[in-house]
Amino acid sequence: MGCYQYSITQTAECGVPYRSSSCEEVAIMNRLQAYFRNYHPIVHSILFGTMMARVASSMSMPFLALYLSRQLDLSPTLIGITIGLGMFCEMIGGFIGGTLSDRFGRKKIMMSALYLWTAVFTCYAFATELWMFIALTALQGLCRAFYEPVGQAMLSDMTTPEQRYRVFSLRYTFNNFGWGVGPLIGAALGMSAGASAFLLTGAVFLGFAVMMQVLLTRFEVVQAEGERKEVVTFRKALWTVWGDKALLLFILGSIMGTLCYSQITTNLAQHVGFQFEAGVTLYGILLTINAVLIVLLQMPLSAWAERRTPLQNIWIGNLLYAFGFLGFAVADGWTMMIIAMVIFTLGEVLCFPAGSVLLDRLAPEGMRGAYFGTQNFKYLGTSIGPSLGAIALSGSGAQTLFVIVAVVAQIGTLFYWAGQRQASHLFGTGRKSETPPAV
Repeated sequence: MGCYQYSITQTAECGVPYRSSSCEEVAIMNRLQAYFRNYHPIVHSILFGTMMARVASSMSMPFLALYLSRQLDLSPTLIGITIGLGMFCEMIGGFIGGTLSDRFGRKKIMMSALYLWTAVFTCYAFATELWMFIALTALQGLCRAFYEPVGQAMLSDMTTPEQRYRVFSLRYTFNNFGWGVGPLIGAALGMSAGASAFLLTGAVFLGFAVMMQVLLTRFEVVQAEGERKEVVTFRKALWTVWGDKALLLFILGSIMGTLCYSQITTNLAQHVGFQFEAGVTLYGILLTINAVLIVLLQMPLSAWAERRTPLQNIWIGNLLYAFGFLGFAVADGWTMMIIAMVIFTLGEVLCFPAGSVLLDRLAPEGMRGAYFGTQNFKYLGTSIGPSLGAIALSGSGAQTLFVIVAVVAQIGTLFYWAGQRQASHLFGTGRKSETPPAV
């Protein structure tokens, strides 16, 4: 009898039977059930909530510069300083937030960050003075700095080593989806440069915070963080991090990576805008291709990457970065630019989750939060990359800039390789004895 000639009746977990009219529907349903059963409910909540938070914040934050210009008539310099302060607080705050989560528990720090984040976005809508925006932007950076490493550490707490590459890949995919969709929704709703965008963002964060509060209480996540044999103080965390040569090398490698990546959103835009016909349109298409490919390819490539070590994935990813930038250097038309962006995106998909896995394996028990917090130091590359790239672009041209960036990506691989050699006993098999907490 053919597959489509009969119905299959199954029973859902709630006890209510449901029917599927085709084998394909049953297969999809089974895959979805397997996906949700593979991970703890807290993992799904963090991934989904993080995506919604990205959608909400990207409806408002990309338009903050425009909002400041219209509301306060600020100069570009003051706007840049205000927004830059938030990035600086995010860079230095990650280690602080991660260390606090190791000492006081993930739940307390995560919920404090989410509720404060809610208040910050709500207050944006009512701010009228420059000092208010400066204070709120600094707090916004700290909230994100506290939430990000704690969220990653909690994902690590709730999964096995074998699951973490895929979970970190999902997180990166959801982040990109949120950042890609949010500005479009904000523009479509007419909320760009308007107070309503901040109010809606605050409401979404409040909903996310309440959801996490309920789930974290329901599943008692604090027990899943393991027994702490000693209190993690800032002094202990700082000395551990500073004395960990492998971690410092990994940080240098990640700075090289973000320095390269920052060229995509800054100097590549100038090159494309001035050197190609309809360059603004082409640049928009390139960014869309980048975002769409990340969402479509992250999970298929994750299945391939899981069979390799994190260092191998970073090495291959940085090679693809290099080929992508070399493609930008020699491209003389739309087709070559699009091909170069596809190659670059493949490298991006491999590199970012692999970096999180390396930190997870390196972190001592009880200090995952602090180690994930050090990831934020990679934003140093984001801070200095655009200006250094602009110097090369104006002094020697785009071809020289992109060749230099391709070389810098390979230097990043060398830092990662040297870091793994410093802690070779931790890599290869990971912590196979770890198990996620029971639901």
